[in-house]
Amino acid sequence: MAKNLVIVESPAKSSTIEKYLGSGYKVMASYGHVRDLPKSRLGVDVDHDFKPEYIIPTKAKKNLNNIKKQANDANLVLLATDLDREGESIAWHIAESIDNKNVKRITFSEITKDAILNAVKNPGALNKDLFNAQQARRVLDRLVGYSLSPLLWQKVRRGLSAGRVQSVAVKIIVDREREIQNFKPEEYWEIAVELEKGNSKYLAHLIKKDGKNIEVRDEKTAKRIEVDLQKEKFEVSNVNKKEVSKRPAPPFITSTLQQEAARKLRFSAKKTMMLAQQLYEGIDVGNGREGLITYMRTDSLNLSTQAKNQIKEFLLKSFGKEYVSEKERVYKKSKSAQEAHEAIRPTQIQNTPESVKNNLTPDQLKLYNLIFNRALASQMSDAKYLQISAHIGAGKYLFRTGGRSLLFDGFTKVYIEKIEEEERDAKFANLSELAKGDILKFLKAILDQKFTQPPPRFTEASLIKVLEENGIGRPSTYAPTISTIIDRGYVKLEERRFMPTEIGFIVTDMLAENFPFVVNVDFTANIENELDEIALGKTKWQKAIGDFYFPFKEELDKKSEKIEKVKMPEKETSEKCEKCGGPMVIKLGRFGEFMACKNFPECKFTKAIIKSTGTKCPECEEGDIIERKTRKGRTFWGCSRYPDCKYATWQDPRKKAK
Repeated sequence: MAKNLVIVESPAKSSTIEKYLGSGYKVMASYGHVRDLPKSRLGVDVDHDFKPEYIIPTKAKKNLNNIKKQANDANLVLLATDLDREGESIAWHIAESIDNKNVKRITFSEITKDAILNAVKNPGALNKDLFNAQQARRVLDRLVGYSLSPLLWQKVRRGLSAGRVQSVAVKIIVDREREIQNFKPEEYWEIAVELEKGNSKYLAHLIKKDGKNIEVRDEKTAKRIEVDLQKEKFEVSNVNKKEVSKRPAPPFITSTLQQEAARKLRFSAKKTMMLAQQLYEGIDVGNGREGLITYMRTDSLNLSTQAKNQIKEFLLKSFGKEYVSEKERVYKKSKSAQEAHEAIRPTQIQNTPESVKNNLTPDQLKLYNLIFNRALASQMSDAKYLQISAHIGAGKYLFRTGGRSLLFDGFTKVYIEKIEEEERDAKFANLSELAKGDILKFLKAILDQKFTQPPPRFTEASLIKVLEENGIGRPSTYAPTISTIIDRGYVKLEERRFMPTEIGFIVTDMLAENFPFVVNVDFTANIENELDEIALGKTKWQKAIGDFYFPFKEELDKKSEKIEKVKMPEKETSEKCEKCGGPMVIKLGRFGEFMACKNFPECKFTKAIIKSTGTKCPECEEGDIIERKTRKGRTFWGCSRYPDCKYATWQDPRKKAK
């Protein structure tokens, strides 16, 4: 008797789901997309409504043939790919590739027995609007990439690429770097005083002079104020005390998970999503594989009623009634959030990090712990603080001191955001003892010279935050966008912060000068909104693409011949070519700088630039550790005696040498 066939994306899910469904079902994996646009040509008919030309990639042919064979013999085919646009696209292409017409779509946000059985009981139809939204994104990105990339090859250097989202991300980083380069630091002085009452000391900061905000710009002024203060009487003019509450952060969505994992765990966005995928698809925690978290590509802050009730019951037993929020927690949703989805949460609250730690890798456990505690905290009561501020007069000068003390820990018992950890106020001694009219003893003035600082370079966390705030990309695009701009050599990470490379500057400037809308934040965000409208069935995908493509193509044709070829920068060196004796210069390549003969193309001799770390190889103790690059441009460190010594490491030895 023919079985019912269920098709998922990854093999990790298939055994888990097959176990839940029993012998009447066979579960197969599509291993991602089964059809795609061809790599060797545009694959989009721009003259006939942007009709895409889909082919079966070579690596997918064998598996798709197996799926077709099983589908032909099945009573029912259930397409159970992921519940986002990408998953809908995969489901659609599978449906069009098989002969069985009894095809239904099922979705679930967690891989648990109840969720799977419920999905199978309530199958639906494929969502063509969702598919069209993904199809529009794919076609649009192909049109931009395959139009601009050849131009970059011709005018700048072979091997470059441009992309609708990646080019905007690089420009954001380039613009920030230029802000830093153009920044002129300004001197200023902070003035504080150390005061005493009884056995308690207080630190107060100067805020006003003669009732006006004061800015101290030089040492001379600071010293004059210091002299003035030694003659003044310090009297408390007022003390304000108030109780303040702080709400917990909402449960994670894709972007906030990536940001917080970067801040707290120092995980890259790519690593975070890889680990989250593993937790979602299933881990064997003693009774076979089961999904530990809900779907990790989401922009919804919703939690199901069942999940909220489970969390509240757990909190009640673990911490007591006072730690459970009395009010229903409602978190502000983004305009584009898909409300049918849930935020990222543990699938079963009884699977505490402690109970599953022996079944997870250390990194899986760290991420699961983060997700688990954030979900718990989202349903907990507010943290309560006593906030105290005091103003202290000293003649024509006014000082302020303040702080807060914890009255009730609430949600902070289980979770504190990294930003909150960093900004948490220092403890102030016995502020509650201060009263209006108190005369405080002056101990000393503290003069602190400072300079205004340029804006910081972006970390992965802060870049994702900016992309999200500006509507650039969607949950599934942040990690691959960041990987792409690093792999293409447009930016590099130094001390976990993004710096544009020289080629990043060159390409961004060329695009900004000739095709400004391609790297315009608002324009790109509007396209994302258009894609959302397509997903909701409000806009035809062909019209949305046409509105962008035809003006873009007209501009491309007009500008292409006018754009001059960029002369790549070269740096002179004192070295001579080992092949022809000509001068060697430092050139900029896809993976950074390298040395080449100036007589190119007559002489094609090149060699890598060896950057020594100044440390000896720990393995052979003879060679030096030098910086190297993989074929994809990733930096690693290895022994200068390679291939005689094959020692290599991803860890930067330069930090150890300092």
